[in-house]
Amino acid sequence: MCGIVGALVFKDSTFSITESYLSQMRDTMFHRGPNGAGMWIAQNGQVGLGHRRLSIIDLSEAAAQPMCNEDGTLWVTFNGEIYNHAEIRAELEQIGGHCWKTDHSDTEVILHAFEQWGIDCLHKFRGMFAIALWDTQARELWLIRDRIGIKPLYYSIHNGRITFASEIKALLQDPDQKRAVCEEAFYHYLSFLTTPAPQTLFEGIKKLPGGCWLRVTEDGQIREHRYWDVWDYTTPLIGVSEDEIAERILAELRTAVKLRKVSDVPVGVFLSGGIDSSTNAALFSEGEGGNVKTFTIGYKGEYQTYQNELHYAQTMAKEVGAEYHECLLTIDDLIDFLPQMVHLQDEPIADPVCVPVYYVSKLARDNGVIVCQVGEGADELFWGYPSWKILLQLQRYNALPFPQLFKKLGLLGLQLAGKRQALYYELLRRGATNQPVFWSGAEAFTEAQKQAILSPRLRQKFAHLTSWEILKPIYQRFESKAWEKSHLNWMTYVDLNLRLPELLLMRVDKMSMGVSLEGRVPFLDHKVVELAMSIPEAIKTKNDTLKYILKKSVRGLIPDELIDRKKQGFGVPVYEWFFDKLGEQARQELNDFCSHTDFLDKAEVNRLITQNKGGHFWYLLNFALWWKQYIR
Repeated sequence: MCGIVGALVFKDSTFSITESYLSQMRDTMFHRGPNGAGMWIAQNGQVGLGHRRLSIIDLSEAAAQPMCNEDGTLWVTFNGEIYNHAEIRAELEQIGGHCWKTDHSDTEVILHAFEQWGIDCLHKFRGMFAIALWDTQARELWLIRDRIGIKPLYYSIHNGRITFASEIKALLQDPDQKRAVCEEAFYHYLSFLTTPAPQTLFEGIKKLPGGCWLRVTEDGQIREHRYWDVWDYTTPLIGVSEDEIAERILAELRTAVKLRKVSDVPVGVFLSGGIDSSTNAALFSEGEGGNVKTFTIGYKGEYQTYQNELHYAQTMAKEVGAEYHECLLTIDDLIDFLPQMVHLQDEPIADPVCVPVYYVSKLARDNGVIVCQVGEGADELFWGYPSWKILLQLQRYNALPFPQLFKKLGLLGLQLAGKRQALYYELLRRGATNQPVFWSGAEAFTEAQKQAILSPRLRQKFAHLTSWEILKPIYQRFESKAWEKSHLNWMTYVDLNLRLPELLLMRVDKMSMGVSLEGRVPFLDHKVVELAMSIPEAIKTKNDTLKYILKKSVRGLIPDELIDRKKQGFGVPVYEWFFDKLGEQARQELNDFCSHTDFLDKAEVNRLITQNKGGHFWYLLNFALWWKQYIR
């Protein structure tokens, strides 16, 4: 796990890459790689690659980056892990013709795999990665993001060059990179708590979507291609017994966890006591390697509803003989962390879970662990959220052959009922306009609420825009490719393309790397995802039981007490803290923001604060703090 950076100057430009230019960008990401730093710049200054190293696999100096192949025709800088690198290396050694200089570096495997198979080598990689590869013979730069989007990769094209990096703050060190808000991205941020790829909140800076590569030639020609979509790799499990499906899920998870134990530094597990993290802990504890170290977060004081999972985490830790560590947070921990949170995020990730993710990562790092396995992805793949029960039912109701007139009359009725019916109005509005009811597992402001809270200028600018526009390409792929066009499959697929890569996985990446810790995600191993998306909806939702087939898979592996208990999310008492110190700080920050900008309607913002809309104020506070630190 590392931080990568680089630039390619197009051949009609006179700009030249220098060591000071590249090192200034690279070293903004010291936290991503405290163990070393490297760079390579072509003699003519046209191409430069930089790297900050967090040593995890092959700790030798020979494995340092940027790295080239034996004849210097390929150069790579890479962030992430190729978990099956030993298997691929063995295949390449059997083929022959490759000269190796490291003992077991996965970075070197990328170089020789590209030599052997070209860009199709990506289909052999099992891992998480953001890769930049310069081909000196073809004069092409390849930028590649892993299938799911676990690792971020940002880029900007300006002033006759393309720059790229693991973090936006590195790109901002380019003296010619402008700092301005992308207002359309802000509009979508208000819906999704994050900006959907390829946009970022910075005008002119983009992020590469998961499962895509970008090929850039030295004369500035750019091609983006989606090399992986889950629907191209599913095998419908129709007519396969539940028992067999459950066995296959557990076998694939066991492989995914085993692969993610591969490391030359200590590895642990984030443990909440839920099914997902408990499964990670149980599978991790199998085989050799000694007792697993687990890390858990709770809250001090009167916030007992947010501490209930500590008991379950302790139970699971005892079950597997783990070395258990926990940390209890206070409101002061949140307030003290806010400036650092904004700095690490680069652009707002308006999920308050960023706070406990940072502190549990710090807890692990303080106890000597460099890598941790996390449980993201299981709820989306196996129907795990209680709210999805309701949303799935609404999707089914929406599909019933009611005349559109009935839906529109209901829409009118809710509109007349007032703003308290905002969510129901929005869902019915979608149904009345032939859109899916479900847009994302995390939604903030409805379309009507956005129009109310925006400044008059933006209200007019976006009067005819909805955030459905950003989802249309995803829906079109779903309609053309999905083997089972079920409502649940749509819900999972859209979250695989938006909420997971740009919200949930970014909170893991940004917060864990903020303390120089690598997060690994077994449930989002692409083989696990492909298997999960091959399971019919009827099996996933059998008996109206959340995670029905996953529970069947892990029963006997983890205690029944953890499997059968009520689902509890990884909560943060933001609403409660709003009535404490956080509320006053939020009022001051938002008032200051509204006084200096023209993004929001100040009266509407004050109304939300007065009504104690805890979630909504957090989304706006994140944006205001980001603007203050990165734009103003």
